[in-house]
Amino acid sequence: MYADTLVLDVDGVLVDVAGSYRRAIVESVERVYGETIAQSAIQQFKDAGGFNNDWELTDAVALYVLAGREGFPLSIETFTDRIAASGGGLVAAQSVVDDELDPAPRERVLGAWDRDRLRDVFQQLYLGADLYREIEGGSPELHTGGYIHDEPVLLDPETRDELTDRFDIGILTGRPAAEADIALERVGLDVPEEHRFTMDDWEAGKPDPAALVTLAERLDGATVAFAGDTLDDIRTAENATADDPGRTYHGIGVLTGGLSGAAGREKFERAGATAVVESVNDLPELLEPVEETPAD
Repeated sequence: MYADTLVLDVDGVLVDVAGSYRRAIVESVERVYGETIAQSAIQQFKDAGGFNNDWELTDAVALYVLAGREGFPLSIETFTDRIAASGGGLVAAQSVVDDELDPAPRERVLGAWDRDRLRDVFQQLYLGADLYREIEGGSPELHTGGYIHDEPVLLDPETRDELTDRFDIGILTGRPAAEADIALERVGLDVPEEHRFTMDDWEAGKPDPAALVTLAERLDGATVAFAGDTLDDIRTAENATADDPGRTYHGIGVLTGGLSGAAGREKFERAGATAVVESVNDLPELLEPVEETPAD
């Protein structure tokens, strides 16, 4: 596969977030509401689409838990299937709950649904007390070390050096900018700010293609490979192809996030992935730089 530009997701590609972001999702809901879902079920929300923002995914899990107390009849599998059919994301999750509950229980659910509280608990768990003070500017009530420190690096230094030597590199992530900085520093990947898109730069989120197209423009890329660990990453590349037909976009699925093994590979391929790799460290073997044609 030929490319002149490589755009990388962070979570599940450069660092493993199973013990950090995903843990914070389920534990935030449990701390606020006393019950939660299994961490393994998080992937069903990711597959439904529209949950690039883990704060919103936490809100959707809390909504499901609260609705369950009011007799909400759907399993997580059916709930997330309905979310996908309704366009994905938190708005779709709320519409599914609205459709299934009568007005009185629906109002009780919405009255108990405290998104600000969920976000604050999430950040305290994920960042830990010291980083919470530094980044959020508040006084933590939970004195934890922070799950952000439990993110094993997935990108080998040799792979990092080879990719940066051979390709122009961009970063496209749903992390807030400050948290992206921490991950990239840990990985040892130095990418200028103008070649990154984070949650702070881009309200729409994946699979909206605007950020990927903008990175392609800034990097002057003609053939762009985008490697990510979710179906929304592949959809982002597909949408960029539709919005920007003058360039070629390849969506590459990476099997070190929530999707793994043969089942993960099949899901990526059904979503339209140009290729699927076991890890980010397989990219040098997959990708070849586009050779410049000598001038006449």
